[in-house]
Amino acid sequence: MEDTKNEADMLPAGRRLSEGSDRWEIGRGLDTDEGSNKLPKPLYALSDNPPWYLCILLGMQHYLMMVGSTIATPLLIADILCVTDMNTKSEIVGTTLFFSGIATICQTTLGVRLPIVQGTTFSLFIPAMAILSSDKWKCPDTEPTVATETLDMTTNVTMDTNATITWQDRMCELQGAIMIGALFEVAIGFSGLTGALMRYISPLVVAPIITLIGLSLFSVAAEYAGEQWGVALLTMALVFLFSQYLKNVRVPIPGYTRGLGWSVSSRSPIFELLPVFLSMIIAWILCLVLTSLNAFGSTPDEMGYGARTDTKSDVIREALWVRVPYPGQWGLPTITLSSVLGMISGYLASMIESIGDYYAAARLSGAKPPPKHAINRGIGMEGLLCFLAGLIGTGNGTTSYSENVGAIGITRVASRRIVQTAGILMMIFGAFGKFGAIFVTIPQPIIGGVFMAMFAMIAAVGISNLQFTNMNSPRNLLIFGFSIIMGFAVPHWTRAHTDYVLTNNEEFNQLILVLLTTNMFVGGSIAFLLDNTIPGSDKDRGITAWRSSGNQKSGDSDIDKDYDLPFGMGFIHRIKCFSYLPFCPTFRSYPCECRSPCCHKEYFTASGSVRIETTKPVVEPETFF
Repeated sequence: MEDTKNEADMLPAGRRLSEGSDRWEIGRGLDTDEGSNKLPKPLYALSDNPPWYLCILLGMQHYLMMVGSTIATPLLIADILCVTDMNTKSEIVGTTLFFSGIATICQTTLGVRLPIVQGTTFSLFIPAMAILSSDKWKCPDTEPTVATETLDMTTNVTMDTNATITWQDRMCELQGAIMIGALFEVAIGFSGLTGALMRYISPLVVAPIITLIGLSLFSVAAEYAGEQWGVALLTMALVFLFSQYLKNVRVPIPGYTRGLGWSVSSRSPIFELLPVFLSMIIAWILCLVLTSLNAFGSTPDEMGYGARTDTKSDVIREALWVRVPYPGQWGLPTITLSSVLGMISGYLASMIESIGDYYAAARLSGAKPPPKHAINRGIGMEGLLCFLAGLIGTGNGTTSYSENVGAIGITRVASRRIVQTAGILMMIFGAFGKFGAIFVTIPQPIIGGVFMAMFAMIAAVGISNLQFTNMNSPRNLLIFGFSIIMGFAVPHWTRAHTDYVLTNNEEFNQLILVLLTTNMFVGGSIAFLLDNTIPGSDKDRGITAWRSSGNQKSGDSDIDKDYDLPFGMGFIHRIKCFSYLPFCPTFRSYPCECRSPCCHKEYFTASGSVRIETTKPVVEPETFF
């Protein structure tokens, strides 16, 4: 065991209170005012409540950030379900938007409690394609119905009904797989298995996971932006202009006071608060003008066709005014073993992505890394929401949206209340079909330009976690670099050689293919394995600095309250048995967790200092994540 002096030397930003003393105080070595590596404090912190009008505007910004991906997934699902009717597609889109709002409110209120938007996930779409690619679920050949004009009315009705039953049967097959697979995620989260692994997670593991989330999405952003690079570049330039160059400009905000009338009561950093929203609106108006002037191509084969604002007018016309989704609207879910096992592989990838998003959101929000109970509750809540998504019939599950996590970094607005407002807006737009369909008409190059900025921010946030580690260490350089390279190489090879990963078990094939084609799973797993097997000190691995980081001192009770439940905390603190529940804020430790001095060397006092001891200390549960 290392002596006390060596243990104390592992603290990165502190000073000894007296010569020979074993007591250290956390200094301001991470404060931005002294040129440190600390992220700037958010304009609105996690628990802040901005004015209602800002909540609506910033909530709309989050909605615009997620609507592109959220709309794309159900439209893709409708294709593999063999749905051709636009009304049916709009109903599936409305169902997805409506439930995404419910999931966002539940996750930010009762789940991980971070400002994370919930929506559809491509991690579950991949196994869905594998499930519906079998001969049993192939789309029926409907060409005879279209080509033959001699069929009587009875024959036509019968064939249309069979086609409807076919897509509904396919949806029910997906619903059953999503619901049963979600129980796996519920068990992993609420049992505490997720949080138990967190003591093996270091910045060196989180960094490649978050980085790969951002980098692996570049193809999606490029496809959207490639529809018209001029519009995409304009959108990117506007995002930089508003979020960086004009961030210190304060715009006069008029206010009305009874007796005094209208006056300029305050100045607001509107450009810093709404860079994405303003960029999308300006680029959208420009596309509308250029479309009216016929400056873009008029056919899908011509350049710039994707930037036109009149190509999706059918979506608005076909959308219903009001439609509230309900459970079982497509029929009763069906359950088959092969479908469930294939979907579980998607849930494994989704959980890794969500955990990476939790750490990224916490860092951008100025909060300390999420504690075990918050991660357990977040994953468990996500599984429960996926079960409900399967029941209501979205054809997909729910997961955290990396795009919206990146928006926190650009806008520096991390208020939980704003994301909850975004959830309410999603429910409104999902229920009022025509109103929500308006935003579906946003040209793809605009969404692509915003995605470029957002995904870049996510990747950079992942790399920024390396500041806590010793990057002069060949060990750390090799682990990070190798994890990133393998996170791209293995999925690339697997997608090109799917026939090499074949066994006699179809369910096993689906499991392996989904996992090996998921960048975050491959890179994160390799980083986890190497970081926990190659010898290295806590200081080199970044664990010591990570635990002592945060905008506030780790002994400050305000930090601990960030992950508390919004109600019932007094009752929870009074009942001792709650401390044994892995998802409860008073949770202490796992029965198998090591309590020896070699594992727990320091703890935070009420004044925010750290005491180093050679004997077993009294460790408070909130000290460690």
